[in-house]
Amino acid sequence: MHRFFVDKLDIGDEKISIKDRDDIKHITKVLRLMPGSIVEISDSAKFEYKAEILTLLPDEIDLLILDKQGFAREPNLKVDLFQGVPKQGRMEVIIQKSVELGINSIVPLFTKRTVVTDNGDFDKKIIRWQKISDEAVKQCKRGLIPKVTGPVTFGKMMKLLSEYDLVLFLYENEDQQTIKQVLRALTKTPETVAIIIGPEGGFSDEEACQLKASGASVATLGKTILRTETAGAAAIAVIMYEFELD
Repeated sequence: MHRFFVDKLDIGDEKISIKDRDDIKHITKVLRLMPGSIVEISDSAKFEYKAEILTLLPDEIDLLILDKQGFAREPNLKVDLFQGVPKQGRMEVIIQKSVELGINSIVPLFTKRTVVTDNGDFDKKIIRWQKISDEAVKQCKRGLIPKVTGPVTFGKMMKLLSEYDLVLFLYENEDQQTIKQVLRALTKTPETVAIIIGPEGGFSDEEACQLKASGASVATLGKTILRTETAGAAAIAVIMYEFELD
């Protein structure tokens, strides 16, 4: 069943309106749905619905609410990924897989060893990356669309880390403490987690020292060195396994 996202202001007691032009085009021109077709709707906040298409107009589609439920596929844990900006289009894969695995948001991170530079057109990349998140969340039928935020510097990230219950610094040079050991040592389940992944060249010694000094939990994902586009997904999967799967 096809899923669409609408603003909660477009949801009434009995009816829902789809006003997004791209969604209207997709419903009418691509999917060729007709009155009577059943779709899933998320209010992008708390509830998801089954709804029947009533009318198809060029600028609005009206639907009748058949069922209303709380989100069934959203994790309780809020995990944000601070991802060192990779090169050669790898961010698209990172976003897609992170969304499928249950990420809350993706924060592009500029570090000393980041090869990619902001030449004034980075806003276009954010728009494109957000569209990838939008499409991925529809495919896996989550209730919320993870946000791809604007990029942050290493210094800016350091100021944000105090907001999290757990900060996981996945470091290629760590050879003592595994992510499993970190998670199993916690005395209570965190509500918010930050995962920090470096770009292709990893973190500088200075950056690593700052993260360790801040109280971040330094861990390894295993005996092999993972690519930057693999490390985040691996960490999210381990966290979700530990705290979300009964």
